[in-house]
Amino acid sequence: MHLFKDWILLQVDLGSFTTKRAVYGFALKMAFRAVLLSFILNLIVLPISHALGLVPMALGDAIRLSVVMSWLVVGVVSGVLGILTGHMIRQLSLSKAEFELLSRTDMLSGLLNRRAFSELLDDTAGPASLAILDLDRFKSINDGHGHCAGDTVIQAVSGILRDVFGDRHVTARLGGEEFGVIIHGGTPESRLAMVEEVRRAIAGRILTLDGAVISTTISAGIAEIRSGRRKEAIYSSADRALYLAKAGGRNRVVHEDDGVALFESPLKEAANGS
Repeated sequence: MHLFKDWILLQVDLGSFTTKRAVYGFALKMAFRAVLLSFILNLIVLPISHALGLVPMALGDAIRLSVVMSWLVVGVVSGVLGILTGHMIRQLSLSKAEFELLSRTDMLSGLLNRRAFSELLDDTAGPASLAILDLDRFKSINDGHGHCAGDTVIQAVSGILRDVFGDRHVTARLGGEEFGVIIHGGTPESRLAMVEEVRRAIAGRILTLDGAVISTTISAGIAEIRSGRRKEAIYSSADRALYLAKAGGRNRVVHEDDGVALFESPLKEAANGS
């Protein structure tokens, strides 16, 4: 009974209405169901009507006429309505997809936003690396050249991230001047090298806006994504490595393993001095 109800209602998946072919397929199915239901209804009603003397022709002729009329009238009308309905569903489907894309995209940079990035990070099992990147002294750009200049720098940096990481890896603007990247595949060394490539490209990029020459650098912290490792711990480790990159003079990339050594060296020096 449940399957018959679903068949009658012609339940659809909005995600499947991405092409005009899907619209015409929906209209054809809708017309076929309407004709078939009309024929079944006629098979039930016509014998009763004929027995009561309400049909002024032979029962066989009445059934044949009902089949022809079902295809000519019911089929055509339901087909046209199916096409119109299908186009409406397709527009709704495209609008839904566009809304979902916009809800996951940072409008200034064109990269993913923090919410989308966090969801993808939760689904990443590794081997991969998480890199958190932060523009150095970005506030001085906004204060010295205005927020329009700051927006231009954000867009330029976003373009470099797209060029280096492409579609295989996940890039996002996490907010303000902070970016996040999930780097898939390869070795930890090759993933680190990609972040270094970004750092060099940004350091070498010179922007001119209203006669003012603007340059910036970026600091980054990297942590490894491994199976069984909590995402909170990964993010915290990458964030700590970023802090060390900033504290170490900026314009540098610090891996979490290097961060451990940087933390331990002052303790060793203190122990040796005592």
